[in-house]
Amino acid sequence: MQSSAEFLQRLDDARQTVRQELLNRRSADGHWIGELSSSALATATALGALAQYRDHARQPVLDRSRIDEMIEKGTNWLLARQGDDGGWGDTEPSHSNVATTMLVVAALTMTGPPVEQQDEEIQSAIFRANHYIDQAGRVDALRRRYGKDKTFAVPILANCAIAGLVPWREVAALPCEAVLVPQRCFRFVNLPVVSYAIPALVAIGQAKYLCDPPRNPVTRMVRKMSVQHGMRVLEKMQPASGGFLEAIPLTCFVAMSLAHTGRADHVVTHNCLRFVDESFRDEGDSGTWPIDTNLATWNTTLAINALGADDTEYLTPQLLDWLLGCQYRTVHPFTGAAPGGWGWSDLSGAVPDADDTPGALLALRKWMEQDNLDDETGQRIRSAAEAGIHWLLDLQNRDKGWPTFCRGWGRLPFDRSGCDITAHVIRALVAWRDDVPSPRLDRAIETGFDFLQRNPVDGRFWYPLWFGNQDHPQKENPVYGTARVLLAYVDAGRQQDPLARASSDWLVTAQNADGGWGGGPSHETCDLQTACGSSVQETALALEALLGMCQADGKFVHQDWQAACVRGAGWLVNAIEHGRYDEKWPIGFYFAKLWYYESLYPLVFSVSALRGCGKFLASAETTDVTTDRSELTTL
Repeated sequence: MQSSAEFLQRLDDARQTVRQELLNRRSADGHWIGELSSSALATATALGALAQYRDHARQPVLDRSRIDEMIEKGTNWLLARQGDDGGWGDTEPSHSNVATTMLVVAALTMTGPPVEQQDEEIQSAIFRANHYIDQAGRVDALRRRYGKDKTFAVPILANCAIAGLVPWREVAALPCEAVLVPQRCFRFVNLPVVSYAIPALVAIGQAKYLCDPPRNPVTRMVRKMSVQHGMRVLEKMQPASGGFLEAIPLTCFVAMSLAHTGRADHVVTHNCLRFVDESFRDEGDSGTWPIDTNLATWNTTLAINALGADDTEYLTPQLLDWLLGCQYRTVHPFTGAAPGGWGWSDLSGAVPDADDTPGALLALRKWMEQDNLDDETGQRIRSAAEAGIHWLLDLQNRDKGWPTFCRGWGRLPFDRSGCDITAHVIRALVAWRDDVPSPRLDRAIETGFDFLQRNPVDGRFWYPLWFGNQDHPQKENPVYGTARVLLAYVDAGRQQDPLARASSDWLVTAQNADGGWGGGPSHETCDLQTACGSSVQETALALEALLGMCQADGKFVHQDWQAACVRGAGWLVNAIEHGRYDEKWPIGFYFAKLWYYESLYPLVFSVSALRGCGKFLASAETTDVTTDRSELTTL
């Protein structure tokens, strides 16, 4: 048994631990880069692209020895991570899935001699993988996984067709001739892929046309006419790094399609392979690739917003210059987005979006809250914020929610309005409404809340667009989604809203018996008696949201919420004391069909949840709420 004072000291110690650890992870110029997980999916696509390039390029930009080295090390990494069931998951803690397993089999097939001539280890791996794929349902299972959205299903099947594992007739034709339409009109064309996948639409659509021409002579003629224009579009969209969206899978789908169809020596393919080479993670006898280079802008704004405006020595002029330098000042060649937004990284392949832009705006707000801010710096920040706000206002969909990249596409996951993204935008607009007064801004806030009011699941919680939980029946993450939406209600002072209160009640019912949230039965934390089944990420997110809901008018408003906060804080403190702010747990994106983890997420979410948590729990002693604090004193 311990006293409340003793627990509050533990809580403050935990807060100081994670805060200092977060500060220690800054780069030399003061921002946060983080590290994305190595990915079996990305590694498999990279091996496929390298193999096609090796076999078809006449004037390669990479030495044959370098290509063979990466193929050998990537193969070693994959073989060491095959699951007991014969399949592969996207990351090491991820469940096996049919999509990644099919990509790995294609990679192992393309990189070596015919299967019957490969060594026994590879033959055995392919045999076991094929058994897993057969059990899952092969092509039918892949199509069920992605539904009507062809953004990933078609590239995966095209990859398998290039490897000779499926006939090209199984690969749906993508309308690569759509690039003949001006970019501003893409949203009217009803494309079968999301807005950011135009490079795949072009390269894979052309590969399908060249390897399996359509029977219709008109379609055949139009696609033939579009080939050269499509290649010019790819050149225009390809960033200086060579990596489309800084993403290995998308870049490699493009590269292997072009190489397989006689364009291995095209400048686009060369640049793709240069990106693959520069993204390789050499681990000695093995090597791998992440799904994306980094999330530096996203991680930095998360860290700034988690640390808050107290003890702001980290808010340096260099960091401000870096963040302002990440804002796009010209029309973006990839999506045609207007100036004013931020992407997820400071690298050339990032694209402005409606999740990173609010994060940047909220981070800039922290500088404005400093007492010693000079007029010139303040004006620079206001100018950037005004551009970002107008960029967001112009992106709002007709349903009054916000999409990720492009307004008005609306049919496929990332092009639809998302509740977590809409809530993030609302928070940014609320934060700046006094500095950038505008009737349009006020209307956007109100209509954004109308969108949230119309879109809860069962009238109690929200699913996010970008994040998932592999143990959820639908692979969704309602804890993340609900927590992010509730923060918008908190920032707007709407804690008394009936839907916000009902959602807070749902969060309490979603709390695990151990006091944490999220995770699930596959979360490998059973070495801690109080941690089994919960994750640091989801627990910190839920705790921060409930703490905000509890503090309407500076007082506790709900006894059950307070008790849940006490138990959640106890779980999080215990986890931090055991060093779990470094735990690796996959959190999916692309409608929870592609999984990754980011090393900074558990840390930054913990810092955000614990900021002010001790003061809040201590104040429970003097509120009018009578509560049993025995839970707190026994944690």
